[in-house]
Amino acid sequence: MSIELVDVHKAFGSKKVLRGLSIEVGRGETLSLIGFSGAGKSTILKHVVGLIRPDRGSVCVDDMEVPKLSRADLYELRRNIGYVFQFAALFDSMTIADNIAMGLRKQGRLTEAQIRERVSDSLERVDLAGYEPRYPAELSGGQKKRAGLARAVAFRPRYLLYDEPTSGLDPVTTTTIDRLIRKMQSDLGTTSLVITHDMESAYRISDRIAMLYEGRVVEEGTPDQIRNTTNPIVRGFIEGRPELVEQAEAGMEAAQARPAAPRTGERE
Repeated sequence: MSIELVDVHKAFGSKKVLRGLSIEVGRGETLSLIGFSGAGKSTILKHVVGLIRPDRGSVCVDDMEVPKLSRADLYELRRNIGYVFQFAALFDSMTIADNIAMGLRKQGRLTEAQIRERVSDSLERVDLAGYEPRYPAELSGGQKKRAGLARAVAFRPRYLLYDEPTSGLDPVTTTTIDRLIRKMQSDLGTTSLVITHDMESAYRISDRIAMLYEGRVVEEGTPDQIRNTTNPIVRGFIEGRPELVEQAEAGMEAAQARPAAPRTGERE
């Protein structure tokens, strides 16, 4: 079970978002994607679930090429992928139990008694046991995030995709969510792809971290390797030092503007 994108290109009109991106998430691994806003992180998640197709390159999940799947096969693949949205995306008019059960009912594979048991088990996994009758308005921001995670794991997915799971949370609640992400990995054996701007969170939850820049992965490695990187673009991002990024970009622009050196034997 793995996710693999190879030489993926994607443009929206004249805007080139992905420019030859290649990345792999191994079985049971948690990989965090970091990068500046607009770098294409959410676009990668949409490729994985088949919401958009690459202009060039391949996107594979479980050794299946996602863009080539039939509609029925794509729906079957999505049943094995849990998606945790940035703002939980709970329906305000439904109880927490009904929010979690909705997708299970749509699948039609479980009885109502089995669905209630699955809902209860999923809430217990995220420390929200007994919250079935509550409504989203009665939950704090962190509790809504946990309810969104419960909904994602209710399907018992092989893959979990997280879009900014700790965005807008205080440090204590962020740590709680991070622990739950690691818990889902160990308890369910899921393969996880996480989008985050929170470096402390990325260091805690990740087996590997990859940084996107100008549509490609510019560096990837373990949390320690990323923390100690010498790449000025990556350092500037993780340390919040725009001057490092600006200096690196200026150096790259100068290098591109320089005329190519003449080949041996050629006249200048």
